[in-house]
Amino acid sequence: MRLHQYDYIFVIGTFFAMLDAYNNGANDVANAWATSVSSRSISYRQAMIFGTLFEMLGAITVGARTADTIKNGIIPNSAFRGNAGVQMLAFTCALAAASSWVMWCTRHCAHVSSTYSLISAVAGVGVATVGAHKVQWGWNKGKGLGAIFAGLGMAPAISGGFAASIFLLIKLVVHIRRNPTPWAVYTSPFFFLIAGTICTLSIVYKGSPNLGLNKKPPWYIAAVTMGTGGGVAILSAIFFVPYVHVRIIKRDHSVKAWMFILGPLLYRRPDPPEADRANVPNYAVVQEEEEEEEPEEKSSTHSPGSVGGYDDVNKAETGDIAITPVTPAEKTEKKLATAEATKSYKDLVAYGEEKLHAKLRKKRGPIGWAMRTLHDNPMGPGQIYEVHNIKIFAKRIPAMIVVGALYGLHYDIHSAQSGISGTPDGERMRRVYAHAEKYSNEVEHTYSFVQVLTACTASFAHGANDIGNSVGPWAVIYSAWNTGNAAAAKAPVPIWQLAVLAATISIGLITYGYNIMKVMGNKITYHSPSRGCSMEMGAAITVLLFSQYSLPVSTSMCITGATVGVGLCNGTLKAVNFQRVGLLALSWIATIPIAGTLGGVLMGLVLNAPHFPTK
Repeated sequence: MRLHQYDYIFVIGTFFAMLDAYNNGANDVANAWATSVSSRSISYRQAMIFGTLFEMLGAITVGARTADTIKNGIIPNSAFRGNAGVQMLAFTCALAAASSWVMWCTRHCAHVSSTYSLISAVAGVGVATVGAHKVQWGWNKGKGLGAIFAGLGMAPAISGGFAASIFLLIKLVVHIRRNPTPWAVYTSPFFFLIAGTICTLSIVYKGSPNLGLNKKPPWYIAAVTMGTGGGVAILSAIFFVPYVHVRIIKRDHSVKAWMFILGPLLYRRPDPPEADRANVPNYAVVQEEEEEEEPEEKSSTHSPGSVGGYDDVNKAETGDIAITPVTPAEKTEKKLATAEATKSYKDLVAYGEEKLHAKLRKKRGPIGWAMRTLHDNPMGPGQIYEVHNIKIFAKRIPAMIVVGALYGLHYDIHSAQSGISGTPDGERMRRVYAHAEKYSNEVEHTYSFVQVLTACTASFAHGANDIGNSVGPWAVIYSAWNTGNAAAAKAPVPIWQLAVLAATISIGLITYGYNIMKVMGNKITYHSPSRGCSMEMGAAITVLLFSQYSLPVSTSMCITGATVGVGLCNGTLKAVNFQRVGLLALSWIATIPIAGTLGGVLMGLVLNAPHFPTK
């Protein structure tokens, strides 16, 4: 029997479940793809496409069909005393607290763990519901808060060790060779073997609980994983190596991507003339750009003495002041002139943003129209409720919606990561990049394919398993509302809920993921495809290791630790931006008390609020 008297709780809980999934895509998934984007193995738009595809596939095809109602055993199921309404309220408050905190962190470019946020919020709700003595503060077989604190320290360090080991292996086998390009091409099946094995283990242990593969005998799992990894290596030797040989060593620009199916037949292609040889993509973080035109043309009416959006022209004859409106073009030019003259941090940042916005205004299509509409219709003087401002605001609303949806598609991730020249951040990143050894584009091009494979598999595993962080509480709320009974230790998850939240995760990645990507990857250390695939494989191994001991671990923390580990392989601490790492670590630590306090306060206020006695 449905609890129609609690329809409003179900609606509110659904909203915050979708917000939590949106933040998961904008924070966790964006952070996972930041390595591939930073390495230039794929573009941000390609990451959106692949991320959406594999998140949806993982969630819908092999996603968990049951969800923990007590979220890792932190509070006992008896805390709800069989009251379905209280259970709905508890998980709604937990979702509200966790999603609000992660949204704030995403807005301020701090990547945190949505898993840890939700677990902490559930703990806070437990304190408000049954008291602190019933919350599992200890280890509790790897499911208590003690295990979470342990994971904060262990996971990044272990992930960094694995990633550094893999990159040092690549360095030893390929990078230190006198002619590394042939070594990169002909040893690539070995690294495909490693990547294929790790990816298969990710699907077996982390990505397919519904298939039950992790319950098979050890010999069966070993045969499946090694067989799959070996199969990937053999296929790469037959099809990938000939294609890359022609593409990189012979530099044949006429070979197309589909021609990899020709396999060894590609070796028979004649060498192209020297003049027709093609260059491989440039994987340098900072690349030379063509000179850009000024964002706005100079206006002949520009006066450097303008203030507050108007020009004050002193008429000497009468002493009167004539006030003439300043056009948006004049305002833009004034900002640029101020930035060049003062070189202040705030002005330089504004100058960098204005350059991007000016470039977007010149584009055709919806984003160009929206940016021009916002630029040409600034809010006038006075309060927003003034009639002229209301009319302007009505024009701006559709443009603001379009910009919100499409701005991330056009955001310059790499420029944001390398910092703005002349600012302390830009100088710091220049020093970090200077201490990182650069490798040839031919070698890096080979590993870009390996990195895409690992990134897609990680996204598939995330969609299959980590979607439970958002769908678990929502499934509990739905089950309690739909049946009228408090959910048991496990609640069924309808496939439509998995599909809805997987789509919401993808929307978060597409529309808001740039906030995390612009401060990840190259913002910590110099990235390249060979470094990036090492980071992703190191993070994947760590997640697998922790999952075998039922320890909660954050993929975000693992990939950050792996990034630092590979950065230290440059042989100096100066190759890592430890200021950014420190800020990230601070946000991780702050997540537990803040999300927990928010959840507890919200639950306590609602559960114990004064009310009129019923007659």
